[in-house]
Amino acid sequence: MARAALERGIPVLRPSRPNSAEFVAELSELAPQCCAVVAYGALLGDALLGVPPQGWVNLHFSLLPAWRGAAPVQAAIAAGDAVTGATTFQIEPSLDSGPVYGVVTETIRPTDTAGDLLGRLAVSGAELLSATLDGIAEGALTARPQPADGVTLAPKISVEQARVRWELPAPIIERRIRAVTPNPGAWTLIGDLRVKLGPVYRDAAAEPPGPLPPGAIQVDRKHVWVGTGSEPLRLGQVQPPGKKLMNAADWARGARLDPSVRAS
Repeated sequence: MARAALERGIPVLRPSRPNSAEFVAELSELAPQCCAVVAYGALLGDALLGVPPQGWVNLHFSLLPAWRGAAPVQAAIAAGDAVTGATTFQIEPSLDSGPVYGVVTETIRPTDTAGDLLGRLAVSGAELLSATLDGIAEGALTARPQPADGVTLAPKISVEQARVRWELPAPIIERRIRAVTPNPGAWTLIGDLRVKLGPVYRDAAAEPPGPLPPGAIQVDRKHVWVGTGSEPLRLGQVQPPGKKLMNAADWARGARLDPSVRAS
């Protein structure tokens, strides 16, 4: 985006400290009427918020007040929400709590990863943001306060939090893996080898084995199953260190896993 702006002669400011007096002065010289923010991690201070007379508008990928924070798409998938969306709202000093200009909704599909869902929301959200800015410029939009009820938080997900906990029920594991795909990426230890995982499956495409203890691995000619706190899950793709994603069964045959090895 920055490159496209520069190619069109549009100034690009890249402050390392957005709330510094230097950047506030630099932005003030441009005299913006309204400023838009998308996926920006820093909180904006009062001095910066006061620069544009019509305020700052944030595009947030949830239906606020649900899932305030850095990882709303991931949180919605992990929670098993059926519907999410995008919200434009007026920024205020507290986190994602400002009055709302508009929303769009998006169904969460059963196989959606965070990358899939975010890709669709980026398109519909861009249209919403454009319409919001037009409405503000025309004086046709009034921001409305967020409801006091229904506030949930979606903090950033760490690499450690993306580690699969096989003792949990299979539906929760399946959603959590999709929620952290592609970033930061689900992973597990298989024996002492750290392996990144693609989505896993509870479908009827293959007949699952009998009950497996959490973390126990069963390999057949076409499939790799891992036990959970409920029914086994079938691995789709795995990525060993230094290699590309590959079919789990192909990897398991090449790795010649010891029958006693477990995922943890």
